[in-house]
Amino acid sequence: MQRVIDLDQAGAVVAERAARWRAAGLTVGSVTWRDEVAPWPQQLETDRTLVRDADSVGVVVAGPADAELSVVLFRGGWADVDFYDGLGDAGTLPASGIESAAAFAVRLDQWVSRVFGTDWAAPLDGGGR
Repeated sequence: MQRVIDLDQAGAVVAERAARWRAAGLTVGSVTWRDEVAPWPQQLETDRTLVRDADSVGVVVAGPADAELSVVLFRGGWADVDFYDGLGDAGTLPASGIESAAAFAVRLDQWVSRVFGTDWAAPLDGGGR
């Protein structure tokens, strides 16, 4: 698979947002990594040091009314993004043409806002959300 995105930088994007999401009442699962050179079926690892050649990084974020967002970013520049908004809307969100960790950050903020209904790109103000 072509290396378009540095997945360690993308993992840092998730980590940067996780505290804000938790402070707002969302549940953030462990970041998972898949190793391209691991034997099939490849296991998802939560310890990055166990993965020699990462080809994906993922996270699941959950919120009120069973809302959930699952994002798996592949180093080739696309992601598998599945959601349920807790109100009956579910599906996949467009996730191709991601060319950098910064572009992933923008998309991730959009996906979280789409599912959980808030502008998650803005930092928490002193009073929280």
